[in-house]
Amino acid sequence: MTNIKFKALKKRRKSREIMVGNIGIGGNNPVRVQTMTNTDTLNVKATVKQIIECVQAGSELIRIATQTPKHVRKIKEIREELKNKKINIPIIADIHYLPSAAFEALKYADKIRLNPGNFLSKNVFQGIDFNEKNYAKQIAIMEKSLLPFIKELKKTKIPIRIGSNLGSLSERIVKMHGNTPDGMVVSTMEYLRIFKKHNFNEIVVALKASDPLIMIEANRMLVYEMKKEKMDYPIHLGVTEAGNANEGRAKSIIGIGILILEGIGDTIRVSLTEHPAKEIPVCYDILQATRRRITKTEFISCPGCGRTQFDIEKVANKVKKKTEHLKGLRIAVMGCIVNGLGEMGDADFGYIGGIKGKVNLYFKKKLMKKNVLEKNAVEELIDLIKQKGKWQ
Repeated sequence: MTNIKFKALKKRRKSREIMVGNIGIGGNNPVRVQTMTNTDTLNVKATVKQIIECVQAGSELIRIATQTPKHVRKIKEIREELKNKKINIPIIADIHYLPSAAFEALKYADKIRLNPGNFLSKNVFQGIDFNEKNYAKQIAIMEKSLLPFIKELKKTKIPIRIGSNLGSLSERIVKMHGNTPDGMVVSTMEYLRIFKKHNFNEIVVALKASDPLIMIEANRMLVYEMKKEKMDYPIHLGVTEAGNANEGRAKSIIGIGILILEGIGDTIRVSLTEHPAKEIPVCYDILQATRRRITKTEFISCPGCGRTQFDIEKVANKVKKKTEHLKGLRIAVMGCIVNGLGEMGDADFGYIGGIKGKVNLYFKKKLMKKNVLEKNAVEELIDLIKQKGKWQ
């Protein structure tokens, strides 16, 4: 028999704290949950409405598309409308092709997202062969092009997110490294080195792909490279273009969940082809399941089998409805005594089927009430939770 002790949840990677408005990312802060609106930012009314819906769902930061300076300036109106409704949420400007939009965002946004693959014009590298021989020259040109923006960043202290996506890497990176996880990491590290060299470190980093396995590999490589160069920037996790429905959720749970278990990740976004507010519960489910952030009751229940003497789906839903507000509590609903006690794990309370029409109630695996009539069992469970001082 092996003597290796398996420990799924690794200690969270230590990162610096980056303040985005009034919300801290990294450091000792919980893993933050965010999303992005899918409205036309020029339509202030629709954008504000969607932001409110996302905030009500639990989003702590919001990103909006700001493809031009005109779109960026709408942040002021959006913020005023939110303030009138007593909502204060950090707003992130999503910048891609126009540096002019990034400069404008310094006046209005709480954070700016940059994509190295899209940020600098192709004309910057005009006339240069993309090869190792000319690499130092390429980096020097890139640094010179970024310097004006870095100088303004240092004045405003607005944080940025440097995010590389597979599929939107620059022509230069693709020619030298391919459209690969390695290319994503190289592209990001080039930017990080330049910003660090010029003493700007208010940075969050993100590497995303629609394939969760590529996204996982890229982030592991990024952590390794940052550690080598003594960089401690927080990491934003997400599987981009994941899709919708079960498929989109499955990809996000795999990609984000595995990295969270490995201690990687300081803020997350689940990208679904749905209303962005629907992304938020999935984020919290991932954090709850990985024990990285407990925000609600956790329920353990078996699928039922021929031994189950009651409608377990109906009972599980009833227990959930009555107790889902008990943050941090673990409640098990099990169909029978064969596996019930053992498989309720380390649940705080257990509702376990016994003989037909009867239920046994447990606290910390200790039998507290035996052969309770099924029709009274849920209320008896609530009474037991109250007796143990766990009711809120």
